[in-house]
Amino acid sequence: MVAQGALIREIARVGRVDRRWLSVRAINRGKFPGKQSNGKQPSLAQLRAFAAVAEHLHFRDAAAAIGMSQPALSGAVAALEEALGVQLLERTTRKVLLSPAGERLAVRVRAVLGEVEALLEEAEAVKAPFTGALRLGVIPTVAPYLLPTLIALVHEKYPDLDLQVHEEQTSSLLEGLAAGRLDLLLLAVPLGMPGVTELPLFDEDFVLVTPLDHWLGGREGIPREALKELNLLLLDEGHCLRDQALDICREAGRADAPVTTTAAGLSTLVQLVAGGLGVTLLPRTAVRVETSRSNQLLTGYFADPAPTRRVALAMRAGAARAAEYEELAEALRGAVRPLPVRVV
Repeated sequence: MVAQGALIREIARVGRVDRRWLSVRAINRGKFPGKQSNGKQPSLAQLRAFAAVAEHLHFRDAAAAIGMSQPALSGAVAALEEALGVQLLERTTRKVLLSPAGERLAVRVRAVLGEVEALLEEAEAVKAPFTGALRLGVIPTVAPYLLPTLIALVHEKYPDLDLQVHEEQTSSLLEGLAAGRLDLLLLAVPLGMPGVTELPLFDEDFVLVTPLDHWLGGREGIPREALKELNLLLLDEGHCLRDQALDICREAGRADAPVTTTAAGLSTLVQLVAGGLGVTLLPRTAVRVETSRSNQLLTGYFADPAPTRRVALAMRAGAARAAEYEELAEALRGAVRPLPVRVV
């Protein structure tokens, strides 16, 4: 019994030491007697009041700085201390000082208020049309020929719009649109994709680009049936222009289009034609840019109705900025009128 009583007394003594050590630790962490967090969330008004006092170290000056009465400011800071369970200020009759905890938390409070201000500014920017980022996806067979017109339009009419361009093939663009990585697409349609709204811009004809000595070089009124016998050079798989060219061949009655040479881009394709390896189809908007690189090319034009493609903007159905995109589409229709296209 004596041993047991001694053990109990020792446990009690150690417990008192542990409690004293915990009390010291709590003080070092900024707690002070009688103050415990009540679980309430601080309000922005309380944070602003404390930030003002931390900056001016004077209640009257701090209250004037944020347009609050001095009693309201003092009450807000006291309420923040109660909500946090931490003493933030050391008050004397002559001055106000930040406690050690107040020094540390003032940095956090300023950061929080800065983020709130940024949030409000961003919300205002979102409400303003044609501001902020617009992530535009463009297919390679449109980008070099239409982007100069689009960029000039944005600079002139929407100077606050942050246009970010991503050139990718159609399948990648559609995946990016669905995932939210892209906001708007500029590409050939129809897409036939559920959940995607198309905003048609223009139709453009395809022309036949040939070497200088080709029998169809420079001709007009070429019948589509002529495609049956031609050595047609195409883009690599994955390009929608390749699929469109194959569709045109099928419409002309060509059951298959054996392809022995392909290219990753139209520039290479045209150089292959200039080297005499075959002929190719180009959209009218690409002709001036691509054929100007060689004097070994001629352009032939099909009889009406010529094979065509339609170019459009595409957005997610129900997009939050749908009205902006529709306005941009209308502005772009006006901007492309000088190009060899038929505005929709």
